[in-house]
Amino acid sequence: MVNITILYSIIIAILTLLVCFIIGMFLPGVEKKYVHARIQQRIGPPVTSVGIMAPIKFAFKENLDPRSPAPGLYKALPFISFLCILLVLLFITPQMYSVELLSSIIAIVGLLKVEEIAYVFMGALSKSVMSLSMKFPDLVKGASHTDTIRSHIEDISSKRSLRMISYGSFPLYLALFVPVVCSGSLYIGDIIKYQQVHGPFIFTTQGILAAFVFFIGYVILLNESPFNIIEAESDVIQGPYMEYMAKYRSVIYLTKGLLMFTLSALFTIFFLGISLNIFSWNILVFIIVSLLFTLFMGIFSAFTPVFTNRQFLPVVLLTTLIGVLAIVIGILI
Repeated sequence: MVNITILYSIIIAILTLLVCFIIGMFLPGVEKKYVHARIQQRIGPPVTSVGIMAPIKFAFKENLDPRSPAPGLYKALPFISFLCILLVLLFITPQMYSVELLSSIIAIVGLLKVEEIAYVFMGALSKSVMSLSMKFPDLVKGASHTDTIRSHIEDISSKRSLRMISYGSFPLYLALFVPVVCSGSLYIGDIIKYQQVHGPFIFTTQGILAAFVFFIGYVILLNESPFNIIEAESDVIQGPYMEYMAKYRSVIYLTKGLLMFTLSALFTIFFLGISLNIFSWNILVFIIVSLLFTLFMGIFSAFTPVFTNRQFLPVVLLTTLIGVLAIVIGILI
């Protein structure tokens, strides 16, 4: 009987991941088709173009070896990022609530941080062919450099990624800790139970403040404008993704869609108190929230330029202060 119960839980968890993965593949297309294209007054690509057809197309393209001091690790990084997001999605399913070590805010934040760190290594382990002949500042100023230590496009992006890890993504993690403080528990199951008794956090003062902070962190973690400094096409030309092609770029597209749904699912769980169950009408709430986040992010990014550090740092600091205020209110109330 125990084995049958465990097998049933595994099957349900796998089905949940599959359904969420399919939903996530449509989100990038929704953003491009129904937000950016409408704002720019054009037809736009099909909804399936970005999240579904693009990965299929790149999966069949010819692969080339990148210029990297550790090509094996460099090629593995997109798969590591995808696995981290998949594990986050797995750990927030109801089937994992009994495993408190995994279904906790600590495990979720740890996996998201690993996904962020991957960007740093992507930039540090690639020396783009395109940037070999470019006159970077270190050469323009007349300094004597060898090819191994001169600047590359990815170097710039790697340094920016390190900055993002240091303080850029802090608002999202701070927002997630507001429900933790209010419920007095690190575990997802307890946070949901608390909201079922006391009502969703989104309808409280601290919840509203934390929701705003979460949205800013959501945009930052997805590297969307105005916070896409690590892959801004205006100067670093896709940054850490520059040398990825074929199946590796396909995995990057898949990771983006999965991350969009996973972050919106975290919001639904932590701020609305709804568990991720594909066999319940609650799954419609997860779909609606993911669409709303996609639409809001698309509108926000369409009307904002890429921030430099001069604009980026004050925005992050202000958002962080709002998150701290939400935590203080949660403690006092």
